[in-house]
Amino acid sequence: MSPPENKISPLAAPVTAVWGVGEERAKLLARLEIFTVEDLLLHKPRRYEDRRKFLPIRDLKLKEAATVRGKIIAAGVKRFKKGTRAMFECVFDDGTAHLHCRWWQAQPWMEDWFTVGREFLIFGKPDSLKPRNIDHPETELVEPGEDEFIHVNRIVPIHPLTDGLTARVMRTLVWRALEKFEAQITEPAIALDLKAYPAKANAVRMIHFPEELTDVEFARQRLALDEFVALQFQIQSRRKKFEALSKGLPCGGDNRLMKPFLTQLGFKLTAAQSNVLKEIRADMSGTHPMRRLLQGDVGSGKTAVAACSALMALESGFNVALMAPTEILAEQHFRNFTKWFEPLRVKVELQTGSRKTAGDKCHVTCDMNKPVALPVTRHPSPVTLFIGTHALFTASFELPKLGLVIIDEQHKFGVAQRETLVRKGNYPHLLVMTATPIPRTLGLTLYGDLDVSVIDEMPGGRGKIKTYVRAADKLPKVWEFIREKISAGRQAYIVYPRVEATDKDVKAVMKEFENVQRALTPFKVGLLHGRMKSTEKENVMTAFRTNEIKAVVATSLIEVGVDVANASVMLIENAEQFGLAQLHQLRGRIGRGAHESFCILISDALNEDVQSRLKILEATNDGFKIAEADLKLRGPGELLGQEQSGAMRLRFGDLTEDLNLIRQARELVARTL
Repeated sequence: MSPPENKISPLAAPVTAVWGVGEERAKLLARLEIFTVEDLLLHKPRRYEDRRKFLPIRDLKLKEAATVRGKIIAAGVKRFKKGTRAMFECVFDDGTAHLHCRWWQAQPWMEDWFTVGREFLIFGKPDSLKPRNIDHPETELVEPGEDEFIHVNRIVPIHPLTDGLTARVMRTLVWRALEKFEAQITEPAIALDLKAYPAKANAVRMIHFPEELTDVEFARQRLALDEFVALQFQIQSRRKKFEALSKGLPCGGDNRLMKPFLTQLGFKLTAAQSNVLKEIRADMSGTHPMRRLLQGDVGSGKTAVAACSALMALESGFNVALMAPTEILAEQHFRNFTKWFEPLRVKVELQTGSRKTAGDKCHVTCDMNKPVALPVTRHPSPVTLFIGTHALFTASFELPKLGLVIIDEQHKFGVAQRETLVRKGNYPHLLVMTATPIPRTLGLTLYGDLDVSVIDEMPGGRGKIKTYVRAADKLPKVWEFIREKISAGRQAYIVYPRVEATDKDVKAVMKEFENVQRALTPFKVGLLHGRMKSTEKENVMTAFRTNEIKAVVATSLIEVGVDVANASVMLIENAEQFGLAQLHQLRGRIGRGAHESFCILISDALNEDVQSRLKILEATNDGFKIAEADLKLRGPGELLGQEQSGAMRLRFGDLTEDLNLIRQARELVARTL
């Protein structure tokens, strides 16, 4: 069942249908992505002012935001030496005290606008109380007229604006749109439980002109639920359509390779790994192709699960492709899987932009609507595991009987690439993995068409990781500590945010490499960054793995896939330049052996937000807690990147807080479908 198709709504009319919006004003509104009446009605206020009673100027408090009302009693421009700067200042009076307002970049229009005798509403935080002063306040002219009731003696919205549009004009346009079109606002096709929420038309009015401030959140939740329902309908409809059109390949396996593999693995799978494998086997034996997201914190054992999943498909007579985001990670997978699979007589091939182990290329069909780039082994083998970077799927290679595609570090590829791959053919099973834990709200939206498995248990025998945040003046002691650890047999990563210096306050590997060599004399230090040739990078990593190189100076290139159990120290300079999730990934390069490990974050950033962000890492190693904190601090757009977040334009939904609404929307849509 699907919702009935809606006829074209009157709300889809151009915004010029609102009285007062002509061609020029429509151009201004377009800057705010307001093109239709509906866009205007859903233009969410950024804050509200309670103008039922204004605060007297005499009662202003230092650094506390407030709205006051006063008349200008003096105004003028103050010029500084040589005319290099000009400050515009007004003095307002409300009968209780004076308020000085200053703008440090005086504009020509200010003298004509802020004239003595005019009355304004002023919003801002006082910088001082002797005299009372606010720098760069928000102001709104009080103009008596027939629409004055929209702007005073009520709770009023303050909308996002653009140059040429005042708060008063925007508020008036929204009011006029509501007066003319409110009756045309209809409920969504999927029925909501309106006992818990206001009707949509009422919610739209409440979001702009609430009776009480408590109404705002009530209305926002209702409108957010509409957005989440529409998003979930899109996600779940796509999944239903996919299941109706596709049939799962029989890739459940028979354990003839799995049993000897687990015997020679050298460690026992955790209960969490075993549970995930049961879910994967059920999917790969099912009637529909598997579409599963595997989440596991750094070092939780996702690669072993991927190996077991690959063996299920290989046992069933199908080939497997594993895609990694970097050549370093692809080559590490190639080494690991070759070591694991060669005793089982399973061929493993590597295909990256700079290296391939297969001697020939030929066209074979990948069953995915379009050819898939894969190397073909020179040595006949009934089944093969192909490992490579994204180049694996772009060149004109074909592969017969592709049963399973595994994408490692899914967040590095973007949603569009996953979708392109999924649409490609005879529907192989798909397992996407990430060591960057995904906040639950994003898991239900961005990855809502995937089933989710979580490895929530770490293997035993791992050393504990301790994290410390230090200022740059502590570096001499830090270098001394690193030398002690290297002398004791351990190894270290030294990470900088840039390859070359572009900012005097941000360090770069090319400039710091010699400094690190001096600081760690006499130990051998290697250099690793993205501009090096693949052979150079591989030579450095080989020397590091064999303990010939004691420390590697690198960029964030090492954040995924580098696995050297003996490395127990991670030093990250200019740590404020990295996101929380990225710092957690980098930290995950240590603590992979039995030795106690140490992550030292160096930052001189005085910003309170930066310091609190770094303290989160100092307080916890739990990737899921860190992911939730990262989402709250940075928001989904910055966290995901435009490629992944662009499809989710939410005006009212909050992906940092609305887990319950997302779940409710998911259940509503599931019942409808």
